[in-house]
Amino acid sequence: MTAPIVLPWPLRSGLEAAALALFGLGDQSSADFLRPAGEAALVSPDSVSWRVFKNPLSLFIGGVAAVIMELAEPRVRTGVWEHTTFRIDPIRRLRRTGLAAMVTIYGARGTAEAMITRIRRMHDKVAGLTPAGKAYRANDPVLLNWVQGTAAYSFLQAYHAYVRPLSDLERDRYYAEGILAASLYGASASTSEAALEMRFEAMANQRSARTFCSSS
Repeated sequence: MTAPIVLPWPLRSGLEAAALALFGLGDQSSADFLRPAGEAALVSPDSVSWRVFKNPLSLFIGGVAAVIMELAEPRVRTGVWEHTTFRIDPIRRLRRTGLAAMVTIYGARGTAEAMITRIRRMHDKVAGLTPAGKAYRANDPVLLNWVQGTAAYSFLQAYHAYVRPLSDLERDRYYAEGILAASLYGASASTSEAALEMRFEAMANQRSARTFCSSS
C-alpha cells in the first residue's frame, strides 16, 4: 500500500478545525456516540466505518467530495436546489447532513432508525422536473443508490489518501458495513469496491445514452 498524502501542518490543522466547526454537534443532539445508551449502533465499534468517520480530516475532505459527486447527477442536483436550504444557507444544510451521517454511524440503533424514518417522510414530498424535463423523486431507489454510493466512496477515498491507506479487504468491508443503513433509507449499498465501480459505470453509461438520445 502506498503512504498517505501528508499535508503541510498549517493546512492539515486548518482543515481539521474546519471539519470540527462544520460537523460539530454542539447542542443539536444529546446522543452519546461513544456509548449509545442501552443499545448498539447500526455499525459495530470495531468497524472500518467508525475509523473513517471519526477522523476530522477525512470527514471534511470526504464531505466536500461527496457533495460534488452527488450533485453531478442532474436529478439530485435539482432536488437539492429546489427543495432544501442549500441555495441560501449551504453551511447549515451541510451541518444537518453531517449530523445525520454521524447518527447513522455512531448513534443508538433506535435513534438512527427514528431519524431515518423522519428523513424518508420528508423525502416523500420531494419531486419535480429537472430543467431538461426529467422527472425525479427524492426516494427514487436509483437516486438513493447514487447518493449513498458517492458519499461512501468519497469518505473512504479521503481517509485512504490523507489519513491511512486501507487494504482491499478493509475497503470491501467498509462498503459492506453500509448495507443495513442503506436499506433503511431505501437504497441498496454496494457490497464491495468492485461492485460500486460497476454501479458508477452503469450510471455514467445511462447518462451518456440520455445525452445521445436528446441530441439525436
